[in-house]
Amino acid sequence: MKTIQPSWILPFIVFSLLSGVLGGWIRLGFVAIPLGAAAAHHGLLMVGCFLGALISLERAMVMKNKYWLAVPLASALSMFFLLGGWPILGAFLLLAASLGLVVLMYFQTLKVPEIYTYIITLGAAAWMLGNFAYIYSDFVPMATGWWMAFLLFTILGKRMELNKFSPTPVWARYVFYAGLAVFGLGLLLPFHQWGNTVLGFALLILSIWLVRFDMARFAAKKSGQFRYIGIGLLTGYFWLALNGWILGWMEGHSFYYDLYLHTFFLGFTFSMIWAHAPIIFPAVFRIKADVFHPVLWWGWGIFQISLVVRIASSLAGWSSWRYFFGMVNGFSIIALFLSIGVIVYFRWNVNASIITDGLVGKAKIFRSEEKMVSGK
Repeated sequence: MKTIQPSWILPFIVFSLLSGVLGGWIRLGFVAIPLGAAAAHHGLLMVGCFLGALISLERAMVMKNKYWLAVPLASALSMFFLLGGWPILGAFLLLAASLGLVVLMYFQTLKVPEIYTYIITLGAAAWMLGNFAYIYSDFVPMATGWWMAFLLFTILGKRMELNKFSPTPVWARYVFYAGLAVFGLGLLLPFHQWGNTVLGFALLILSIWLVRFDMARFAAKKSGQFRYIGIGLLTGYFWLALNGWILGWMEGHSFYYDLYLHTFFLGFTFSMIWAHAPIIFPAVFRIKADVFHPVLWWGWGIFQISLVVRIASSLAGWSSWRYFFGMVNGFSIIALFLSIGVIVYFRWNVNASIITDGLVGKAKIFRSEEKMVSGK
């Protein structure tokens, strides 16, 4: 019997991205494709069906038993229930997928009992709690903080894993752990009664820490792929700092919810996706292909500029500019993923495409990150 293949899951992940972007456009005022379910479940589509499936796929690929790929498959397939008029079934399928990711990460902590693995596991648990909070309350804002924790802990756990090659003082590591702990505390406090301020403070501390101690500062000084990764990471840390400020100290703004959501989920999260894409995507799909090409700078630049203007328009209350640059930003997301796909297709060495073990892919990632620091 054949096991699940990652190539089976990829089309569903892409479709969930497209439907999520469409939902965002509709929320901005785009009515040419009136798919109300995509707008109503925009957050679930983007965080659960797309990002949840993508992260689960990356984690499942390191497991020897490929039946773990059922976790990202379940996450991606939930979009059909969300779009088809059975949102509660879609939400329960996402809950099952997030529970599966928690179990998967538990086994990974047994195999790799390191602090960064525990942090990523906490991220998976936050996703599960967020999905449960949504089902219990039927109110997306009740789940938003937990979904943010899912992505934050997953990304920062990964950065900590890769930063093992960068010398970091012991005291700095404790500051990092304290920042994560303060963010966790903020999740437990009432959001509009100090909770958002504590969350914002934690994100500011973590963003400053990342700029100072993450190896991105070394990569940005190099050329080619390393510069693309380094500048991409540093840009993501800027968005995280801005998100912390908005979250903690701009609660009175009329577009507060829009601002803090999109500086985090678009500015921070997608900046990290673009930065990691050249080394993560080949490892996940076990192909020998150089994903980086200078053309990615164009798509990356359009994404960042359009998001800056979209956020600035929200701050200033310019609705027409917010609509236009929000549309451009969505197109840039699709264009960047298409660009990566085209590059992989044309550079894929068919005769040596299969990497025999997921751990080999992780080793390639580590070597790439080590070169950022060593320069070798």
